[in-house]
Amino acid sequence: PSVSLAPRAVRLVADTPPQETESFDKVRDDVEVDTDEGERTPRVVTFGESAVLRRDGQRARLYGDAKGTLGFSVDNFLLLEVLDGQGKKVVRRAVVGFTESVHMGNEQVDNVGRRAFSFEPGEIDVTELLPESSPFKVRVTVLDSWGVGRVSDVYLVLTAPEQRAVEDDLRGE
Repeated sequence: PSVSLAPRAVRLVADTPPQETESFDKVRDDVEVDTDEGERTPRVVTFGESAVLRRDGQRARLYGDAKGTLGFSVDNFLLLEVLDGQGKKVVRRAVVGFTESVHMGNEQVDNVGRRAFSFEPGEIDVTELLPESSPFKVRVTVLDSWGVGRVSDVYLVLTAPEQRAVEDDLRGE
C-alpha cells in the first residue's frame, strides 16, 4: 500500500482563553482525578472531535498549529479518546497534561508524555494510540480540576514515518 508523504493536520480543539474553574458548568462525571486540591470530578473547558481519519503508516504528533511549528499548552489536561470509524466505541484512551492519576471506572488512563502545562512542537507522539490502517476518530476533552482552565489550539499532524538510516553497527566489536 502506498503511504501519503504529504502531512495532514486536523485541529482537535480551538484556543480557549483562561477562565476560573468554577465558571465551567459541564463536568465529566465518568472521569475521576487523584488530587489533593480541587475537585476529583473535572470540569469540561472545551472539546472537539475529528472527522474519520486513517493513519496508513504515518506518524501522529500533537502541535499548536497546522504547520507543525508551534507547541501547545493546556490547564489541566487533555483526555484523548480514539473512537472506531463510526465514532461509537472508544478503542483507546490517554491523558496529556498536568494531572495526577486519572481513572475511568476501574481503569487508570495512561499518561502520554511528561506532566506539564506546555509542550514543545511534536513532543507528544500519539502514533501508538491510533489504529495502523483502520478508520478512526479522535475526540479530545479539555478538563480542569482547580484554579483556571485553558487550552491553546491543538492539532493532530500526521506525517510520513522517519526514514531510518542504514548504518554499520560496530558497537561491541
